[in-house]
Amino acid sequence: MPTTAPSVVLVHGGFSDTSGWIGVVAELQRHRIPVLAAATPLRGLAYDTAYLSAFLDRIDGPVVLVGHAYGGAVITAAGAAARIVGLVYVSSYLPDAGESYTDLQDRFAPAPVLASLQRSPRARADDDTDAELTIRADAYPEVFAADVAPDLAEVLAAIQRPLAESTLTDTAPVAAWRGKPTWALITGADRVMPPEIQRFTAHRAGAAVREAATASHAVTLSQPSLVADLIVEAVHALRPA
Repeated sequence: MPTTAPSVVLVHGGFSDTSGWIGVVAELQRHRIPVLAAATPLRGLAYDTAYLSAFLDRIDGPVVLVGHAYGGAVITAAGAAARIVGLVYVSSYLPDAGESYTDLQDRFAPAPVLASLQRSPRARADDDTDAELTIRADAYPEVFAADVAPDLAEVLAAIQRPLAESTLTDTAPVAAWRGKPTWALITGADRVMPPEIQRFTAHRAGAAVREAATASHAVTLSQPSLVADLIVEAVHALRPA
């Protein structure tokens, strides 16, 4: 148990950026909880984990990490550090050590988003090539943000951040949830991160699970209070007595 109250660091996933946390940040600030959102590069799990670890160096004291979607893999890999006292997963998956998203996806029905992905090549610094993925703009509102106002969903489609294709097959080097208190919010109407994967990995990890049966993948925008309530629950549970 930490001797001081933990701060919160929010880690977004693919096809989005830190703006997806705006309502959650406002709610946490209303509760006087220190919070920062990390601008995940989405360039691969090893790269993104190193980025998050460096980002955490600017924060004093214990930290609760919150990951949305692919951000859950990032906090799983970066969360083993001693100063990380808890993990919260939102519309996410909790990979085990040596496990990738593709490994999990192969056990379940294909995610609806897969039919809407666009693949574009990109150059890397080592002269190798990788590809990055985006969701077709016409499909984004229904697939990613079905419970968000249509005009906002169109804006989100236009500003989405591409995700390196390699993140689908990158494997987590460790599973931080094995040694940390863990919470998970399952989004039941999610067409990007299948609820079956969310539920299976959350229960496997022994997480404290909350379900949002009608929530889309964009739950951080459509129901920020619900997301914040789970984070507040985690922070209060980890505060010193």
